[in-house]
Amino acid sequence: MSKLPFVTKEKVEEIVNQYPTPFHIYDEKGIRENAKAVKEAFAWNPGFKEYFAVKANPNPCLIQILREYGCGCDCSSMSELMLSKAMGAVGSDIMFSSNDTPAEEYAYAAELGAIINLDDITHIEYVEGILGKLPETMSCRFNPGGIFQMSNGIMDNPGDSKYGFTTEQMFEGYRMLKEKGVKNFGIHAFLASNTVTNEYYPMLAKQLFELAVKLEKETGADIKFINLSGGVGIPYRPDQEANDIRVIGEGVRKVYEEILVPAGMGDIAIFTEMGRFMMGPYGQLVTKAIHEKHTHKEYIGVDACAVNLMRPAMYGAYHHITVLGKEEAPCECKYDVTGSLCENNDKFAIDRMLPKIDKGDYLVIHDTGAHGYAMGYNYNGKLKSAELLLKEDGSVALIRRAESAKDYFATLDCLPIYKEFEF
Repeated sequence: MSKLPFVTKEKVEEIVNQYPTPFHIYDEKGIRENAKAVKEAFAWNPGFKEYFAVKANPNPCLIQILREYGCGCDCSSMSELMLSKAMGAVGSDIMFSSNDTPAEEYAYAAELGAIINLDDITHIEYVEGILGKLPETMSCRFNPGGIFQMSNGIMDNPGDSKYGFTTEQMFEGYRMLKEKGVKNFGIHAFLASNTVTNEYYPMLAKQLFELAVKLEKETGADIKFINLSGGVGIPYRPDQEANDIRVIGEGVRKVYEEILVPAGMGDIAIFTEMGRFMMGPYGQLVTKAIHEKHTHKEYIGVDACAVNLMRPAMYGAYHHITVLGKEEAPCECKYDVTGSLCENNDKFAIDRMLPKIDKGDYLVIHDTGAHGYAMGYNYNGKLKSAELLLKEDGSVALIRRAESAKDYFATLDCLPIYKEFEF
């Protein structure tokens, strides 16, 4: 089985005349179709809102596309809050879900009118001390502990996660918030990452809906929304079957009608915070083969490195690779596909069966639209690449220029030597 890129060899050869490799490129058509599908999948819930996880891809040109479909911004830092404000996303268009949060970030989130989602019970008094008075609407992040298990096995281990309130703390925290003047409450939870199954959201929803009924009954808190957060994954491997967001939405609806409606809580809004699902498949890293090495293994060296895509080096994550122009060629050669960092884990693929690769071939590394460019860094003095948008009409727009040496050295202006650099 194979995955097909949304750019062709001919298109890349045209692009590199203006924008050299490596670069991330995004598919506007795919992003729009997916955002529309998400909106339709949860249209049964009048209050539904997707808060795109800005951490997954903080490019405002891409986020603005999602905002056309009613999406807000899920922020976790000062810079993400500032970016959202610059795009016109303020107030209830922002969900601020952070942890170990500095005081100035809570203050700025409150200034923007963002919905603050607390990560810990001690943050109730911390935020009150910063703001003087708590906002009327607040949310708490729930962590039930233990493991999160589904029919196909263990999905994740919330008990090892640094995030969230325990079950007991949720009840205590809601009582505290209510006593301190909070009027509107939300529940938030993220219990498993990158689940490639239509079961995850409905199972999580069931757990949160049951908790909501108990919380409202025992604390008197008026629960206005339940945030299912992220965790809906994408098929990085070609043999994986993609999630069907419409099936997922219908699964959540059934549980909603089974649990919340009979409890008189059928007006609760459903929120989501999907980053990977919203953007992941619609980004690709295009890179060029520049070296080949024949030693104890066969290596192909490309002009991208972990600076451009950290996930394989950091997690051993699989990203499919297509050699442009050789999509139909047999995969008869075993390669390690490497970058140029002075780190042995700087590999996009290990022992990967691919068509014979020649120097000058263009490789597409799939599914980099989320946690791709966003996780980049500058180790070895490497510079981050450009980001391009393949528009619906087939044209290509530069939506973030490549970094330059001047960008890299800019923070050294306190040193006299900085002035000696020539750019």
